[in-house]
Amino acid sequence: MTVAKDKISIEGLTGDAAIAHALKQCDLDVLAAYPITPQTIIVEDFQKFAADGEVQTAVIPVESEHSAMSACVGASATGARVATASASAGLALMWEILYCAASMRMPIVFTVANRALSAPINIHNDHSDGMGMRDSGFVQLYCQSSQEAYDTTIMAFKIAEDHDILLPVMVGIDGFILSHNVERVEMLPTDVVTDFLGIREPVQPLHPDKPITMGPLALTDYYFEFKEQQDRAIQEVPKIYKKVEKEFEKLTGRSYGMIEEYKTDDAEIIILAMSTMGGTAKAVADVLREKGEKVGVIRLKMFRPFPVEEICKAIGDAKAVMIFEKAMSFGAVTHPLAMEIRSALYEAENRPMVLDFVVGLGGRDVPPTTFVEGYEKTKKYLEKGEAPLYETLGVRK
Repeated sequence: MTVAKDKISIEGLTGDAAIAHALKQCDLDVLAAYPITPQTIIVEDFQKFAADGEVQTAVIPVESEHSAMSACVGASATGARVATASASAGLALMWEILYCAASMRMPIVFTVANRALSAPINIHNDHSDGMGMRDSGFVQLYCQSSQEAYDTTIMAFKIAEDHDILLPVMVGIDGFILSHNVERVEMLPTDVVTDFLGIREPVQPLHPDKPITMGPLALTDYYFEFKEQQDRAIQEVPKIYKKVEKEFEKLTGRSYGMIEEYKTDDAEIIILAMSTMGGTAKAVADVLREKGEKVGVIRLKMFRPFPVEEICKAIGDAKAVMIFEKAMSFGAVTHPLAMEIRSALYEAENRPMVLDFVVGLGGRDVPPTTFVEGYEKTKKYLEKGEAPLYETLGVRK
C-alpha cells in the first residue's frame, strides 16, 4: 500500500544530503569512511545525526579509504549493517579491499560521488572511478536525481542482504552535478523504511563463541569454485532487484528499472547514457522529436551486472545507438560502456551501428549541443555506412 502523502516529508536536499538521510533511516550499525570531495557531505551529515543522538551507529573515522573498507568488511562479517562512501582517488585506494568485500560476500552499501582520477588533479565529475572498479564484483547502480539517490540507497541494502545475493552494492551519483545541487526529495517515514528493510539475518557471522575463518588461503584446489559461486550470485541480481523495486514501488509509486526507456518504441537513433546525462538526453530527444527526428533515449541505471536482455529489447530495430560516456579505457578497442553495448548486440539479428562518444571528462560540461553534435555525426555515418570505433566530443582542438 502506498504511504499516505501526509506521512511523507518533502525536503530540498543535495544528492549527498539525500543519501545521508537514507542511511540515517536504514538503521546502520557501522559507518566507516574517510573524507574526500565531493563525497564528504554524506559522512559529515551522518556524523551530525550520530552526535545528536538521532542514530545509534558506530561512526569510525579512519586514517584512509583502504582502512574504511577494511573496517566495513570486518563489521559486516560480524553481522552488522554497514555502509561507507568515497570517490575518485579514495575509491582507488580501496582497490585491494573492494575485491575482498565482494569475494567474501559482504553486503556493504557503498555510495560513490563519481569523480575524475588524477593526474593532473581534478575534483570534478566523470565516471573513471566507477568504471575502474567494474570487475571488482560490486553491484553497480547509477542515479540521475537526488530522489533516485535516496530511493536507491534504501533499496541497495535489501538487495545486498538478500541471501541469494550477499554482495556489496555501489550507488553512484555525479560529483557536484548531483552531489551538491539541491532538488526536491520525498522522504519516507523512518518506521516504513525499517519495516521495508527488516532485520539483517547474516548467514554465519563471526562470533567468539563459534569461531570460524573467513577469507582463508585458497590455492588451486578451491579458488576457482569460490569465483564460480560469486559469479552465480551476481547473475541473480536482476531477479532480486526487480522484486525489491516492486515492493518499493508499492510504498512510493516510484520505480526506475535496470534501464529507463524514453521514446524508444519507434526510434531510429537511440541515445544511451548514464546518470545525470540521461536527463539532458531526454530533453534533447524532445526537441529533435519536434523537428520530426525519430530519436529515443536509454538511461542505464544498472551497470553491473549488465542488463543485456533489457538493452537489446529496448534497442529493438533502431538503426544506430549513440553512446555518451564519461570514461576512457586507455589502449582498449573502445571504451567501457561501448564495449558492453557492442558485446550485448553481437548476436542481434538486426545489429545497429554503434557510435561511441567520450564526453565530459574532468567535469567538462556536456550541454544539449554536444548531443546534437553527436546526432548530426551519426546521421552522416549512417549515410556512409561506417563510423570510427570512438571519438571525443567537446575537446578543444
